[in-house]
This record gives sequence, structure tokens and C-alpha cells, in this order.
Amino acid sequence: MKNNLIIIILLSILIPVYLPAQESKLHSYSFGEGMTFTDGKDYKIDLDGFVQPSYQGTLFQDPNHKDLYSRFRLRRLNLKLSGDVDHKKIEYGLQIDLSGTSETGNASSSILMDAWVAYNVNKQLQITFGQKSTPTDNRELMMGSQTLQLVERSKVTSAFATIREFGLFLDGTYKIGKKMYLKPYLNVTNGDGINVTLKDHGGLKFGGRLDFLPFGLFANFGQSREADIVREQSPKLVIGGNFSYNVGVSSREGGTSGSILYLDSLSRESLPNFMKYGVDFVFKYRGFSAIGEFVRTSATVPGSITQRVRTDGTTATTFLVNGIQDVPNYVKDRMMLGSGYNIQMGYVFKNRISVDARYTHLEADTHSFLNNGTFYNRPDYYTVGLSKYMGRGYGFKIQGSLTYVVAKPGSNDFAGVPITGNQWIMDVITSISF
Repeated sequence: MKNNLIIIILLSILIPVYLPAQESKLHSYSFGEGMTFTDGKDYKIDLDGFVQPSYQGTLFQDPNHKDLYSRFRLRRLNLKLSGDVDHKKIEYGLQIDLSGTSETGNASSSILMDAWVAYNVNKQLQITFGQKSTPTDNRELMMGSQTLQLVERSKVTSAFATIREFGLFLDGTYKIGKKMYLKPYLNVTNGDGINVTLKDHGGLKFGGRLDFLPFGLFANFGQSREADIVREQSPKLVIGGNFSYNVGVSSREGGTSGSILYLDSLSRESLPNFMKYGVDFVFKYRGFSAIGEFVRTSATVPGSITQRVRTDGTTATTFLVNGIQDVPNYVKDRMMLGSGYNIQMGYVFKNRISVDARYTHLEADTHSFLNNGTFYNRPDYYTVGLSKYMGRGYGFKIQGSLTYVVAKPGSNDFAGVPITGNQWIMDVITSISF
């Protein structure tokens, strides 16, 4: 399916380009916004991308961990191609990441980020089929990676987001007053994050979002960009709520198909259901911006589960929690269950220096993978950041941030060794867009 979709997108580009009766030419180029090719009438093609080399240093306050843990890497290397055909009736998008790192910062085996085709029913409604970011994630995931206010997204994103999903999406934009707008979103996806190339486990995921903009639309795609680079001349606000229900998840949060499997007594798949909801907002005015997010998740575990599938493919019937056979709570201990909120704000001065701050809190359920000592078990994150934008847009910027992380008792270092005390994280990133 993935290869076929890419072929469709490429054909939709190449066919109009090479039609004898048409001549495409470079229409415009803006540093940080990419190149636009058009024949002046029937179609348009946008080509852009960005590269982000980064450094991260972590220092534990534990006296037995005195060394600074350093990490140099290419955080992102994204190439994006998009466009429209037939007077914007058909739109398409293709985006790849060649860095080998997922949006949550972990290693990724897939370079494909976006691959979709959309049909504009009218000016208010768009139908999209393919792989793209999902509106049922928290607000940060609707923001372009090269436009982040701080070096990295918050822990709310890494804890609860699926990042991208494959399925059918309906996006609407409706004006309901002189300035007010409603933006409804509905989607039905595979429930397993990105496109599944092997067996598709579990059922479908159903979700939606409703955004309200009381003061009109943002300037220059400001709703999907964090810092207020364009300095909105009048207050702009979007308030939204989202909900999703995943029928039979085979991972911690519905992001990877088949990573965690359970069976019933007849060796048939029996998987938990996963529910997520949240509220969020974005506010911008004359260089000031603020983002707030809240996410809550829960799960229902079927009573038919009798076996669990190990990573080597064998099965086991033990579901021990504190030495007691407890199937429901064993299953929940492997899922991202709980709540989290994130509040961040910043100000871009006229000299294009931005000062930003963020507080993130994660609240784990009693039985949740958020209690894992190595990867989580850290409820509070305090971050301050400083950015320098070299131009009016996102063509070139340098960002640095310092985060103080509160670690609960039972936390570990990267190797799983127990630590005492909290930790500091320093990040530096350079972003160049073209």
C-alpha cells in the first residue's frame, strides 16, 4: 500500500510537469519556505526541507554519576514535497526523514513520514487518505518540527502521542461569525501508528478534534508554528479538544503494530482497548506566544486474556504483579496510562531573539509504563530556552535549552543502574531550512 501511494503521488506530479502543452517554471523561492514551481494555472509543486544537527548533555545529581553524558546526533533531516492539481481540487504530500530518528527522539526503522492524497470537496471540507500527523494527538504534534519554540517537544508528546497514522481523515474549516471559525476533524485509522507493512494487529482507531478560533485565523500558518515570528498584530487564539478510541492496541499507546500481543485460551488475539482525550490552546500576540496542553489516557482489558507473547514468539501464562497473578494490571503496567499537561510561553524580540520557558508534568496511573524507572518515573520537567532567528522566518536558527528533571525514587540511568537525586539536561540545536 505504501509503495502504491508513493507511485500515485509521483505520477500526479510528473504527468502535469511533462505534458507538452504546459511549461513549469520556478514561481518563487523563500529561504526557509522552499521553492514553488507552477505552470501558472493548473498545478503547483512545493519543495522544501530542513536539517537539524544537535547536542545533548545529561548530568545526574547522584554522587555516583559524576560524568556528563554527551550525545551528538543528526536530530532531523527532512525532505518534503507537496502540491496541488486541477486548480487545488487535488492536493498531495510526501515527506521523508533521513536521520533515522523518530519524532519522539528514538531510533526509527522507517524514513517515511507523510504520504497522502487529499480531495477538496469545497472550500470548507477536505478528505485525505494516506499517512499523516493525526489531529487526535496533543497540540504540539500539529506544529512543524522546524518551528518549535524550544529545542525539543515536551514529554507529554513522547509519553502519549502516536505521531503519525495511516487512514482516512476529514478536515473542515467553517466561518461562524465576522471573525470566528470552527475547525472539526474526524479520522478513522489503522490504530497502529504508521503504515503497517506486515500483519496488522488489533482493530481500527476512531477519533476527532474540534478547534475554535474566536479572533480569526492566524497569519502565515501561525496555528501550526510555535513561536510568533510574524508578530500577530491582533490577538489570535485557538482552543481545541480531541478524543480517540483504539479498538485492540498491540503496543503501549497504539503506535507500533504487534510489539505487545496477548492471546485467549484458543490462542486467538485478545487485546486491550485504549482511550485518549485532551484539551489544548495556542495564543499569539505581537511576539508573545503561549501553548497549553492536557492529555488523559485509560484502557480496558478483556477478561479473555490467558497468554502473553514473548519477544521471541513463545507464549507464557504468567502475569505476575508483586508476586500475584493479575492479568488486568500486568497488561496496564505495559501501557502508557495516566495524564500529563504542558504549559509553555515565550517572547520573540524585534531583534529575533526569543526567550522561552516550559513546565511539563506527568501523572502515572498506579499501573502504567510511566512508572518505568529507566525511561520515565520522572513527573516534573522545568525548561528555559534561548533562540536566535537569523531571518524573518525559520530559514536559520540556533537554539539552546536547559531542563531540570525531578526523578522519583526508583529511577535509573540510561543503562538501568539505580540513581538518587534529580538530573539536568542541556540541549543545543541548529536548524537550517531550505
